[in-house]
Amino acid sequence: MGYKVDFKNVEEVGLETSPVAPALAGLRANEARYFWNKFKHEFVTEPASEHPDIIAYVNEVLSERDLEIQATPLEVSQFEVEGVKWTYVFYEDGLSINVLYTLDPDGKRAVGFKLSDGMAIPAELAEKFKFARQKSKLAGTIRGTFFKIKQEH
Repeated sequence: MGYKVDFKNVEEVGLETSPVAPALAGLRANEARYFWNKFKHEFVTEPASEHPDIIAYVNEVLSERDLEIQATPLEVSQFEVEGVKWTYVFYEDGLSINVLYTLDPDGKRAVGFKLSDGMAIPAELAEKFKFARQKSKLAGTIRGTFFKIKQEH
């Protein structure tokens, strides 16, 4: 059962166990607003427990950098828009990971990390990345970083 993310009335559906649930819900709503404004695409998440294949895919991509996320995945989303496969995982600690994978072999491919307002940088990311800050009306201060994907996935 999917949840269509509402970016006008931020809800914590599926994220209730997170210690930063309001900020994580805001971060998810921020992503939903982006996809609606840019592509008119409705952002729908589903429980991560129902999609171990999506978690496995993200873990495979993260293995390029020897990364293994310790937090519990709560919600996932995977869809294709304008030739780009997007995959999202929202974790209990407040981390959001997105994989942008252009289907054209010459296109952009990257992994983005976003930290919810109020969460600490996960230990597995702290030494490997620097995080930039951006303000969001829905999510407060978002800290983010990324890396380019070099292999085929």
